[in-house]
Amino acid sequence: QVQLVESGGGLVQAGGSLRLSCAASGRTFGSYVMGWFRQAPGKEREFVAVIRWSSGTTYYADSVKGRFTISRDNAKNTVYLQMNSLKPEDTAVYYCAADWVGRGPDLAPLWVGLKYDYWGQGTQVTVSS
Repeated sequence: QVQLVESGGGLVQAGGSLRLSCAASGRTFGSYVMGWFRQAPGKEREFVAVIRWSSGTTYYADSVKGRFTISRDNAKNTVYLQMNSLKPEDTAVYYCAADWVGRGPDLAPLWVGLKYDYWGQGTQVTVSS
């Protein structure tokens, strides 16, 4: 049974930093991509960043490019989202998700629209102005 458990959310002032973690368990994730999504109150869930577990290839939403960094630690089966220069508009519940992509080429932009079979429970990030 796949489990994704997020942690690291909290309250931070604008311009500050947070690092989110997503601990994954239940299977080997070598053929998976791991994504971060967020949902603000009254808004639809939106893509933030994604990483392919095997190659480390990453892809970001334009709104976070240059400020957020997604990474993974194979030994710990954990994916991270380092968030710097946070803005009030980054306030949302952040979710970790996983989907199987097999062994094909790194078509990173396509990973945004995957259905993502597995989701964590979410962690709240609040950025005050």
